[in-house]
Amino acid sequence: MRTTFCPIAHLAPHSGGASSERSAQESLVEEQADRILRAITDDGAFRVVAVRMTDTAQGAINAQAAEGDTAATLGEILCAAVLVRETMAPDYRLQMILKDSVGNHVVGDAHPKGRTRGLVNVASEATGLLLGDDSVLQVIRMLPNHEIHQGIVNAGLGEGVGGAVMTYLQQSEQVTSMVGIQCVVQGDRVVAAGGYVVQLLPEVTEAPLAIMTERLEEFRDIKQLLIDTNANPEHMVSELLYGFPHTQLADSPVGFHCACDASRVVGAMATLGREELSQLIEDKEVVEVSCDYCAKVYEVGPEQFRTLLDTN
Repeated sequence: MRTTFCPIAHLAPHSGGASSERSAQESLVEEQADRILRAITDDGAFRVVAVRMTDTAQGAINAQAAEGDTAATLGEILCAAVLVRETMAPDYRLQMILKDSVGNHVVGDAHPKGRTRGLVNVASEATGLLLGDDSVLQVIRMLPNHEIHQGIVNAGLGEGVGGAVMTYLQQSEQVTSMVGIQCVVQGDRVVAAGGYVVQLLPEVTEAPLAIMTERLEEFRDIKQLLIDTNANPEHMVSELLYGFPHTQLADSPVGFHCACDASRVVGAMATLGREELSQLIEDKEVVEVSCDYCAKVYEVGPEQFRTLLDTN
C-alpha cells in the first residue's frame, strides 16, 4: 500500500593580474551548499532572488527514481517553488504542480526554512510529461492569515518552467518578473541546478529598466552559467545587479527534506473502515506503507490499527 503525505555576463574587474583572475574563477566553482539569496537595489527599482538547488534536486530525483527529462523537470519545478516562495512569502509553505493534459504531473513542495521535496507521477518514464497547449501550472500557497491562495496558468507556451512561472507571477500575482531556471542532468547526476527571479518594483524608472532589459537578454539561457559557477547564487546576484548599488536582504539554506513521520503514516490509514481495521488486527497483519515523496518505508501493525479502531 502506498500513500502520499501531503550566457555568462562579464565579471566585475579585478586587480592583481592573471593569478587574481584564476583565484576569482576558482572561488566560483569551489564546493557550495544549496542556498537562496534575496537582494534589492538601493533605488528601489529591482528585487532579485537567486538560488542554488543542485543537491536538493539530486535528493528529490533519487527519492523519486526519476530519469532523463522527467528528472530535469522535477529539478526545475523544485527551483521554481523555492524561488516563488521566497519571493512571495518566505515563512509559508508553497506547492507548485506542473500537469499535462493526460494527468501526468510533477510537484515541487517548498516549506519554510528551505525544506523542500518533490513528487513525480508519470505513466511512462520514457515519455515523461507531455507538455502541450493544454498543460497547466498550479500554485498553491499559504497566506499570512492562514488562508489558501491558488492560481492556475497555461504552461504550454514553449518557454519551459521559467516561462510558466513568469506567466503565473504576472497573471496571478500581478508582479512583472523575469525568471531563469535550469536543472542540468547527465545520466543519474545533477550537474547543476538553480535559477533567479528579477522583479520590477514600483520605484523603477526608464533608464535602469532599459539597462536591466538589455542585460537579461544574456540570462535567457543560464545552463552554462550554472555549470561554470557551480550554480553560485552570489555570482548570479552580482552579475544581474552589476553596476546597481544593492543590499542583500537574506541568505538562507535550502535542502531536500521530507516531513513524513510514523504518526502521519498511521493517520493516513484512518480512512480504512472499521471492518477492514478489525480484519487486519485479527490477521495480525503488518502493512508496509511508503511515503510517496521520500520513499521511506514504515511498518504499521496491530497495535496501531487497534488505536485507529478505538478512535473511529
